Amino acid sequence: MNVTTLTALADFPRLLEAHYNVIPAGFENWKPASWDGVPSEPYSPIEQICHVRDIEIDGYHVRFARTLAETRPVLPGVDGDMLARTREYDRADPADVFAAFRVARQKTLELIEKLTPDQFDRIAEFDGYGLVTLRGLVHFLCSHDQQHLAGLQWLAGQIDGARRVAS
Repeated sequence: MNVTTLTALADFPRLLEAHYNVIPAGFENWKPASWDGVPSEPYSPIEQICHVRDIEIDGYHVRFARTLAETRPVLPGVDGDMLARTREYDRADPADVFAAFRVARQKTLELIEKLTPDQFDRIAEFDGYGLVTLRGLVHFLCSHDQQHLAGLQWLAGQIDGARRVAS
């Protein structure tokens, strides 16, 4: 696996927390009137970080394990909206979310670091993406990370605009 992607994955927990901390206090559950242009899933700031945590664990940990253990498994997507409702993302404690995410990401990195070239070449069929190698799944995870950093910055911009209009 390339160093650029591994470095981005390793640094992401720090960046996610830093980007979340840009959100003004009291706006953790804020949502805009329109989601037009949002570069991530349309979730409030607290929902963004909960989603990232759960996609790591319920999505990518499962996808990696199945791709390694099965022959060309079909990997379904994760219903993020259902998770947001049933796990009550809007009531989450950010410190708990970040702690759980750091543990989950460390598990991901430890797995990736142990993979052989043949394991990276294992194939799965990923819902919505088609055939993908395990290496490709790692790239998709990194891409997902970047989308949520952008989503938090987008929300910060929307919040700033809403605060200026309200004052």
